Amino acid sequence: MSNALALPINLSVGTFDAYLNVVRQMPKLTVEQERELALKFRDDGDLEAARELVMTNLRFVIHVARGYSGYGLSMPDIIQEGNIGLMKAVKRFDPDVGVRLVSFAVHWIKAEIHEYVIKNWGIVKVATTKAQRKLFFNLRKSKQDLGWLSNDEAVAIAKDLDVDVSTVYEMEKRLGSRDMSFDMPVDESTEESYVAPASYLHQHGGDPAVLLENSDWEGHEQDLLADAMAELDERSLDILSSRWLMDKKATLHELAERYNVSAERIRQLEQNAMKKLRAAVELAA
Repeated sequence: MSNALALPINLSVGTFDAYLNVVRQMPKLTVEQERELALKFRDDGDLEAARELVMTNLRFVIHVARGYSGYGLSMPDIIQEGNIGLMKAVKRFDPDVGVRLVSFAVHWIKAEIHEYVIKNWGIVKVATTKAQRKLFFNLRKSKQDLGWLSNDEAVAIAKDLDVDVSTVYEMEKRLGSRDMSFDMPVDESTEESYVAPASYLHQHGGDPAVLLENSDWEGHEQDLLADAMAELDERSLDILSSRWLMDKKATLHELAERYNVSAERIRQLEQNAMKKLRAAVELAA
């Protein structure tokens, strides 16, 4: 649907004024014309009829999109998202219901714009749950008139929107915050004090040279240990492996039964093998 109805007007910033002029010149459809086009698309799959329905209602998308100009986002991008909503509405529009397309399409247009605003309003997602999405637009509009909410105002908004008061306060806090650049240089010409997180957040041990050196040394130690173990006799190697390297470690008494010696003798052999390994690694290092 979206591919077939690709709009012929480029919505880039450089041609935005030209886009507005073209849209304003689009003729308005009468009720009869709109119904005829909708029936052609629904019953016959006439894509040209659907395209005409979209093109002649683009001015309505602009009207809706202007209500979202206070979010610091590109108006051409907001309008483009609204246009996607309009195309989805045309695809689902039933002319037999008895309402105009714009009345049906407003839900789809706003839904697409809402999704875009929530995803792009800040670096950190401001609304993630259904309750928070409901609050985002309603609370932001209220705060423009009320400023910081009193307890009574927060309770009233929570009751009106059927959400918890804690959700209202959480969204108010998110709306009052701002994105911060991690390493933005300090502008001494402004009175506002801002210290970038990069100046006070440090990752200890994060020096790539140190990390590489540590990684190489760990690999070197493992090689030394493997070489030292290869020099042990078969019984000593088996005792160390059974006591330290197996998922289910053997006890001294189990190994004593295996080699028909005392548990104390197994402990002595284990200690001697450990000493040999330590001496071999220290000598090679």
